[in-house]
Amino acid sequence: MVNYADVYYLSSDGLRLYARDYPCANNTRADTPVVLCMHGLTRNSGDFSGLADHLSQACRVVAVDNRGRGLSEFDSNSANYKPEIYVQDMFTLLAELGIDQVVLCGTSMGGLMSLMIAAMQPERVKGIIINDIGPEIDPAGLERIKGYVGKSAPVANWKEAIAQAREINEIAFPDFSEREWEEFTRGIYREVNGLPVLAYDPAISRPINDDDSNAVPPDLWPLFHAITQIPVLVIRGESSDILAPGCVAAMREIKPDLAYAEIPRRGHAPTLNEPASREAIDQFLAGL
Repeated sequence: MVNYADVYYLSSDGLRLYARDYPCANNTRADTPVVLCMHGLTRNSGDFSGLADHLSQACRVVAVDNRGRGLSEFDSNSANYKPEIYVQDMFTLLAELGIDQVVLCGTSMGGLMSLMIAAMQPERVKGIIINDIGPEIDPAGLERIKGYVGKSAPVANWKEAIAQAREINEIAFPDFSEREWEEFTRGIYREVNGLPVLAYDPAISRPINDDDSNAVPPDLWPLFHAITQIPVLVIRGESSDILAPGCVAAMREIKPDLAYAEIPRRGHAPTLNEPASREAIDQFLAGL
């Protein structure tokens, strides 16, 4: 059963973009908390379907498809596939929905967007949940991602799609069941003319392959220093190759009240459906 409203809106440069808007099931007050969920590089709003179902018992949840992903329009100018542009799209979305203040929840690239949004407009941010990313990106993980984004071979059926998704992502989810792999795959592919196709524009790989600064904005530590007054929860996959333990330690030194959860048997990045992830998120939101 679909329990969200489809939101289509225009970016400042005229792209038709998409988001899911999950109303709060048990609270219709105007001050109901709003959680803005932002996905990773190749993903989409479907990543947050389980978490949104859970959180929407007490919060309103908005989960986005960044430009070039999911149901959002592809950008003919691939140079626009970078966090600075995505952040401007988020401000446009919040204005469209009339939302003044949010809790940010960002996975990987969405976590970088969270840091940027909070540094630019701190008064709008009640808290930040950062999933498996930090101000420093482990080079090994970045190279792994660059090795497959936009380079996957076409598949002829869902069985091949599942096998391809598993080959790329099994390092992050070593204990997934067959059912979980099918659900995961159907979240990152869409069916076009009867064939599964990855639900993102292959051109999103061009900026990060041309210039690492388009994959990770240069020196994010000043952004982190700028948001130390905002409550932050960092979630890390136990075997993450993107968020190194040393980066977490540095973040905690700068921000001693940083909330932290490490998720067992997960790499980059936890799904946020794990019991440990849910517990950490629920405790964090309750503390706000």
